[in-house]
Amino acid sequence: MRIAETIGIVTLSKCHPSLTGATWLVAVPLTLEGMAGKAAGRGEPFVVFDEFGAGVGSKIAVAEGGEAAAPFHPDTKPIDAYNAAILDTLEFTQL
Repeated sequence: MRIAETIGIVTLSKCHPSLTGATWLVAVPLTLEGMAGKAAGRGEPFVVFDEFGAGVGSKIAVAEGGEAAAPFHPDTKPIDAYNAAILDTLEFTQL
């Protein structure tokens, strides 16, 4: 699971019938530096399936690959990245 920040919304003209009612977000994965607000800590944008209603600028927890489809078992959905949680706060401790 990765932490990402949403930077946009995808508009589809057609989608798989099992995906009706959700949105697709454009998100960038964040490293520790990115979570602290530094631009250098942001990765390449990717698309995330969202059923929770995250908005642009939200920090989200993203499940990818096979784990992205796991919440829908036994149904199948053609997704590769899933918004598993909207994060309200991030706290860092130094070890």
